[in-house]
Amino acid sequence: MANPGEEFDRSLQARRMQAVLDQVCAAGARSVLDAGCGDGDLLVRLAELPDLTRIVGLDPDPDKILAARAALGLESPWTSTRISLEPVSLFEYARAPERFDVCTMVEVIEHVDPGRLGALERALFGQIRARAVVVTTPNRDYNARLGMPPGSFRHPDHRFEWGRARFGEWARRVAGEHGLQAELSGIGDLDPALGAPTQMAVFTRA
Repeated sequence: MANPGEEFDRSLQARRMQAVLDQVCAAGARSVLDAGCGDGDLLVRLAELPDLTRIVGLDPDPDKILAARAALGLESPWTSTRISLEPVSLFEYARAPERFDVCTMVEVIEHVDPGRLGALERALFGQIRARAVVVTTPNRDYNARLGMPPGSFRHPDHRFEWGRARFGEWARRVAGEHGLQAELSGIGDLDPALGAPTQMAVFTRA
């Protein structure tokens, strides 16, 4: 019998991926940078979009890059003519960035040490400067619905988890500092009091 928690995770991940893809399509993107691409879950879906001519995935863990390469069926170690996988962090990549229509950061920011958030913001919004940036992260408020003890995190590598108010504060501040517009929404089944399990911010340049 399937584990209900595993079923929830798979269902939420599928809805999360579709929500991000919808934003990529809505932006009319031709190029996408996926920062923190992990095993390539989003990259595989991006590769199915015929309008995308340039797709780059970043992850500092070489094993994750290898897994993403396998998922994509790439024949060379890191690159195809259309898709590039780089075993580096966003911080390193942003030193000499390409220009992208959309940058995605899906369930990544919560893995960043709070002391490095300022550097991440400078890299993501000040150096990469994509036309649109899509960020998703767990909604801490929803953890009570999952039966989690107060103060616990959904993954042992999470450095923090933000509730809706804190995430909204962060998104509005970042947008104001970088001349962006921020739109907030939830992904997954909505609890009237706690919101959705995942929250998303879409930043666009005016």
